[in-house]
Formats: sequence, C-alpha cells, structure tokens
Amino acid sequence: MMSFQFFDKIKENIERVSNEETQKIVTLSEMLYEAVVNKQSIYIFGAGHAGIISCEMYYRAGGFMLFNPIFPRELSIDNEPITITSQIERLEGYGRVIAMKANFKTNDLLIVHSVSGRNSAGIDVALVAKENGAHVVAITNLEYSKSVSSRHSSGKRLYEVSDLIIDNHGVIGDAICELEGSQQKVASSSTIIATVILNEAITQLAQRLVDEGLKDLPFFTSANLDGGDQKNENLYKIYRDQIHYRYK
Repeated sequence: MMSFQFFDKIKENIERVSNEETQKIVTLSEMLYEAVVNKQSIYIFGAGHAGIISCEMYYRAGGFMLFNPIFPRELSIDNEPITITSQIERLEGYGRVIAMKANFKTNDLLIVHSVSGRNSAGIDVALVAKENGAHVVAITNLEYSKSVSSRHSSGKRLYEVSDLIIDNHGVIGDAICELEGSQQKVASSSTIIATVILNEAITQLAQRLVDEGLKDLPFFTSANLDGGDQKNENLYKIYRDQIHYRYK
C-alpha cells in the first residue's frame, strides 16, 4: 500500500505546534493588534526559501494588508548561480543595508523567518530593527538552531536577538521524510508550518478587530471576485500610512 509519509508528518508537525506554541501565537496576534491600533508599521523578512513566507503573506486573498515585506533582489531564489543566495545570506553587513529601506521606528514590528537562524542577513535585519526600538518576532526551529553555530560576528543566532520566538518544531536539516535504503531525507516542512502559524495569528487578529466593531478590516479580498479591486483600493486609502508598498 502506498505510504503518505509527508501527509502524516506534516499533520504531526502541525499538531505539535498547536499544542506547544499556542500562547506564543496568541502573543503574536496581540502584538499585531497593538501595531494596527497604534498605527505602527509591520514588516516581514526571510532570505531565500525562508522568504517564501513573505510572498505568501503579501497581496494574498484573505491576507493581512499591513504586512510590509522586505524583498531584497539578491536573496531571491531565482538567482543564478543558485548558490549566490546562500553566499549573500551569510554576508555580514548586507542585512544592515537592506534594513535601511524599512525605516524601523519605535514599537514597529518585524517578523523574521529563518529555520536555522544562523545566517547573518536575518540577524542583521533583526539587530537594526531592535536598535531602532522595534519588536522582533522569530519563526525558527530551536532544536536546529541550537545545534549549529552562528555565522554572525556577534556569535548570536536569530532566536537570541528576538523578543518573541515561535518554534516550528521541525527537524534538524528541515527535510522530514525518510527513505528506506537511503540516508537521504526529503521534503521540507518549514514553509508550510510558518504559513500555518502566521495564518492562525492573523485570523485571531481579524476576529478581535471584528469583535471590537471595526468595519474596514485590513484584509485583502480576492481580486478575482467582482468588486474585489475596488474594495482593496478603498482599504488601501484607509491604511496607507501603515502600508509602504505601492498599490497602484
């Protein structure tokens, strides 16, 4: 009978996160709420494949409009040669350069996704945010991160420079499926788990905003629904002070 190992392991992973990270996800939702009502800026960053979560949270049907992604071209996974992304992610100081475009201010919020948490780009972006009074949330794998050394001169990993740490409870190396007759492991879990974590947090946020009577929720409607474009444009005008990307 065909095995569905990835299905099974992802379900186990989600169950563990839901059991062990619940309070931290609630805390993240509360931090998002404070940023919304106090008109603070909310940023999200990841390098290479970790940056897929920034794409997932950006301009997405049902997605939170106030996520401002930091998208450095050099850390995109469509670079050639493909190894250049890894090299630049490890380059200390580069994260400080790209963090300058964010213009972090006191009580802004930055979410950084990095599975190992060891590379300089994410650490530098987090450090710049904290130096400017912003709060930093790390979505990482604590077991993995604690098993490796930092590639930053501070000797610190992402979780050691963050205010809130949400553990994805994945495995060291990220690939979760084992193969009979081989030492090779396949199929990473981190993108799916980070997506689950953030979607849970923004769902809790949205419900709280509804409960408090907010009518114009800062969430995208699908552009493929009739009236979706106009609704999104109207919301952009309401929240433009917290949105740093160009809408039109």
